[in-house]
Amino acid sequence: MVLKNVLSGIEDLKAKGNLDIDIKGITHNSREVKEGYLFVAIKGFDSDGHKYVKSAIENGAIAVMVEELDKAELKEDVTVIVTKNSRADLAKVASNFYGNPASKLKLIGVTGTKGKTTVTFMIKAILEKQGLKTGLIGTVANYIGSENLGESERTTPDSLELQKLFARMVEEKVDVVVMEVSSQSLKLHRVDTISFDVGMFTNFSRDHISDREHPTMEDYFDSKLKLFYMSKVGYINIDDVNVAKLKKIDLPCEIRTYGIDNVADLIAEDITVTNSEVDFKVKIDGRKERVKTGIPGKFSVYNSLAAICARNSFWGR
Repeated sequence: MVLKNVLSGIEDLKAKGNLDIDIKGITHNSREVKEGYLFVAIKGFDSDGHKYVKSAIENGAIAVMVEELDKAELKEDVTVIVTKNSRADLAKVASNFYGNPASKLKLIGVTGTKGKTTVTFMIKAILEKQGLKTGLIGTVANYIGSENLGESERTTPDSLELQKLFARMVEEKVDVVVMEVSSQSLKLHRVDTISFDVGMFTNFSRDHISDREHPTMEDYFDSKLKLFYMSKVGYINIDDVNVAKLKKIDLPCEIRTYGIDNVADLIAEDITVTNSEVDFKVKIDGRKERVKTGIPGKFSVYNSLAAICARNSFWGR
């Protein structure tokens, strides 16, 4: 793809060199650079990608994206793009390079301190029962239908790997992708450029508080909140006092609720919990249905309700 098209839609860039060159690939790892690649230098927690610009050029990079020129060892025949935030712009160039594949998929994003993995697998099972080819991206592994694409390195892949994965799912005619969206992925721009058809917030409690992740609970919450500025509709656990705050925030998407103890759009009733399962009644498609889940515990009711909400977003309420 021509470099100027790879950079389409990115503002406040400064460029030196030829923007009409053909980019064969993109990476932020200098060891993965091949002839004709764009190398994006990112300041990480443990190392600064600007230190490896020289190595990337030696490996064949014909263009580099940097934040600081004085840290990069450059050559005259290499095109240089200077940006204010290379991590954020990596998401944009990756989306452009792979043809904005997320726009060709229905996307369900699930965030929360606990329950993300279980909820995504529940949603996948329900959608596949409805005849939809479903992709899954999450902590355990990534899937296209029944095909396991291998173990995941992190809950939500970095933006480059994510866009590549979306592109593969488009090629394999996936209808819906359900994915875990971590607070780190939201904070570190991994899911920038993506519009989610459905956003879900399972629960919120103290976790991931550190210098490397979130310095405060406020930062942790605000990071998760970003999902609902990227979603067309949001479903939240109204029984979680922290998650319920979303009802009072002016968000661009409609917020719908599920719960047990408080008034909600989808509410579980007549709950029975045993050592081997839970079952409850819930109103689906205008009639009361009994739902059984082979995972004991009240939390399974909440996870099941979240999965039902995702199903209802495609087939009524």
